[in-house]
Amino acid sequence: MLLREDRPGYELRDLQGASRAVAYLTLAASPYVLVTGLLTPHLTRLGAAGIVLVAAVMAAAGLTCWRRPEWLPRAFWFAVPVLSTALISVLNVGTHDASTGAQLFYLWPVLYAANFLGRRLIHLNLALVFIGDAVVVFRILGPSRGLADWVAMVLAMTMTAIVVSGLRARGDKLRAVLQEQANADALTGLANRRFFAASLRDAGAWAASTGGSLALVTVDLDHFKAINDTYGHTEGDRALQTVAAALRHAVGDAGVAARLGGDEFVMLLRTDRPTAIGVAETVRELVSAAAGLAGGPPRLSIGVAVLPGDATTVDELVTASDAALYQAKTSGRGRTATAPDRHNVDRVRPDQPASGPAALTSPSISRRSRG
Repeated sequence: MLLREDRPGYELRDLQGASRAVAYLTLAASPYVLVTGLLTPHLTRLGAAGIVLVAAVMAAAGLTCWRRPEWLPRAFWFAVPVLSTALISVLNVGTHDASTGAQLFYLWPVLYAANFLGRRLIHLNLALVFIGDAVVVFRILGPSRGLADWVAMVLAMTMTAIVVSGLRARGDKLRAVLQEQANADALTGLANRRFFAASLRDAGAWAASTGGSLALVTVDLDHFKAINDTYGHTEGDRALQTVAAALRHAVGDAGVAARLGGDEFVMLLRTDRPTAIGVAETVRELVSAAAGLAGGPPRLSIGVAVLPGDATTVDELVTASDAALYQAKTSGRGRTATAPDRHNVDRVRPDQPASGPAALTSPSISRRSRG
């Protein structure tokens, strides 16, 4: 997962994956460093105590990443490829090992950065790997042999970073497409019920923490069943798409427009009552101006409720907006109604008959009964 507060190019992606990658490396490398370090003929460059200490630190870091990654500071995950590059360079110089096998350990920080870090950090890590490898090969192999090895390693690491980061980008695009499809209504392209529910929770948390105003506008097509029965479901779909286009235009980037199913639509706006009513009327005007529908533009009944004015929780907000919609229906349809008194909303019974504009019914009643 991309952490939202990160700047582009410096993001940390998939913390769980990054922690497992570090754990795998350090837990596997710890015994390798210990055994190869103690058996190398150049042990005196680091000393037995140094080798044991490095192996112990790596094992402890691996266990922490595996079991308790939350204990580590966030900066640690950005520093991991830098630390690993430095450690590989020190160990290679200390053991006087410039073989291809020893240099291939640089693949790990390259792969880590390409998988979990942003573009700028990938470039920075590659530069550090090139510098570290240059120190090793030129110091141990000399200028002539070292240059050939270093150029080959630079090319290999660069191509690896390009391929892996390219595959990651393709995966990100595919994931974004799948996410959009999972959150969108297939017919209208608006948000679906699942995305609306998540947006409502987020907006409720925002309103509770900031004291801001939250408006829910519920929209229902009048006599939608008659449109389907008279002109066919194709024309009914066109009517739904016309309403959806009006909602999308009216909301813009200021909120969420969603189709909950059938002819049920909602708009979630972080705004006050007058602005929400204005948005509702904009939708009505856009739909009434639509041309090309066999039965003409559909009429709309709209209910508007706001938090905190009409509700104290998002669940109450949904109930209040639904009650306002029902009031618009029972008052003659084709109009916008605001949430009635909360006392009346709370006391109404699901089976209570309508006896005027203030008479409400349970918001759980299906929209099909409203027409």
